[in-house]
Amino acid sequence: MSAFPPAGKVIVAIDGPAGAGKSTIARHLARHFGLLNLETGAMYRAFALKALRARLPLDEISALEALAAETSIHLEPGEEENRVLLDGEDVTGLIRNQIVTDAASRVSVFPAIRAWMVRLQQQLGSAGGVVMEGRDIGTVVFPDAQVKIFLDAAPEVRGMRRFDQLGPQAAVPPEEVIRALRARDERDRNRPDSPLKAAPDAVLLDSTHMTLDQAVRAAEAIVAAKLGEPV
Repeated sequence: MSAFPPAGKVIVAIDGPAGAGKSTIARHLARHFGLLNLETGAMYRAFALKALRARLPLDEISALEALAAETSIHLEPGEEENRVLLDGEDVTGLIRNQIVTDAASRVSVFPAIRAWMVRLQQQLGSAGGVVMEGRDIGTVVFPDAQVKIFLDAAPEVRGMRRFDQLGPQAAVPPEEVIRALRARDERDRNRPDSPLKAAPDAVLLDSTHMTLDQAVRAAEAIVAAKLGEPV
């Protein structure tokens, strides 16, 4: 008999750097195992969008803390992705661009903002039955998650994947996308509060030399093995 709870109660934590494919794999795992997909990066981007709209300096923590105190962020499950509600407004289509993504990376370095966001994330996932992806899910948000995956790939590979995702929206060459991604890696891995790193009990999945389908199947096998289910 498996020592782990049934899929309806399990928490699957997927961490990794930008462009590693966390969102895509989390969506697939949620559908395959009947779990709710909670994309925590979208929460940071929603807050960053609000800060940009308010024209706040992204390095003034007191102003950001005050903004967070009057901010409501909710995720609602959808067919392909979560609906992201910022103070009741659906901003799903407004947060998927490089400006907001870069701003999210900058506001997320502050411990007070991360602590506030962690509380929100823990509330959303407390009942279990979720796939939650981000950068500190297995180490900080849900250190007791039954399944932990650290998804990684070489920076050049991740950068090109991100460039391809941007498609016609890409206003910069791929070299610039890779440069921005390396800069974000540096911030994420070296911030003093909950830096990006694999949890000791996480399974490392390096997709550098994998197709998307191969990475998805590998992640599926990891979860199935942890749950004691046949692949």
